[in-house]
Amino acid sequence: MLEISNLDVYYGDLQALWGISLSVEDGSVVTLVGSNGAGKSTLMQAIAGLLTPKAGSITFDGLRLDRLPAHRIVKSGVCMVPEGRRLFPRMTILENLEVGASTARKARQETLGWVYEVFPILEARSRQQAGTLSGGEQQMLAIGRALMSRPKLLLVDEMSLGLSPLATQSIAQVIKGLNESRRLTILLVEQDVQLALSLANKGYVIENGRIVGQGDAKDLLCSEEIKEAYLGMGKAG
Repeated sequence: MLEISNLDVYYGDLQALWGISLSVEDGSVVTLVGSNGAGKSTLMQAIAGLLTPKAGSITFDGLRLDRLPAHRIVKSGVCMVPEGRRLFPRMTILENLEVGASTARKARQETLGWVYEVFPILEARSRQQAGTLSGGEQQMLAIGRALMSRPKLLLVDEMSLGLSPLATQSIAQVIKGLNESRRLTILLVEQDVQLALSLANKGYVIENGRIVGQGDAKDLLCSEEIKEAYLGMGKAG
């Protein structure tokens, strides 16, 4: 479904990604793990059209995404849950969700009903301002807003950032359920290696803007690449 080949991304004159190549199969969960500053979010922003690569390609269902603006990428079926959630805090839950449906207006009510099935608390509090929600509830809303675009591929950047362990586990179960019940394809960026790889079919390890390891998620957890990348950080279990 998604094929990234030899991708280079810069911030001004500073190169952030070096020759990144990875693939995501239809119906799978793929995770990208790495420490702070490794390049995880940079790659997600490049896929979403928020950064323009200097070299390489990003192809989704045969369509070159690296040549498209962000709103066209969403319309093609790729939507991102951004790091830090990036909600509109003074708008209500419903208003935030409606913003997410800007590229799929015809099916808005049907999709809204589905999002409320996934997150019943959002329906119960639909008139509440987003900024008054807890961290876990805000992450639910951020995921719900992305789902309103009816994506084929969901990008989730730093799923557990700022969440309690209980909220993290709840969100993880939602991610798992979306993949298993809806066959939604997911690319997940996450610092919690054990959690990320437990959800995924396949994983990639990124360090200093380069892919340094990849493979089956269960095998990767015990790999030397993971041990080296997280030595002393307590992340690899």
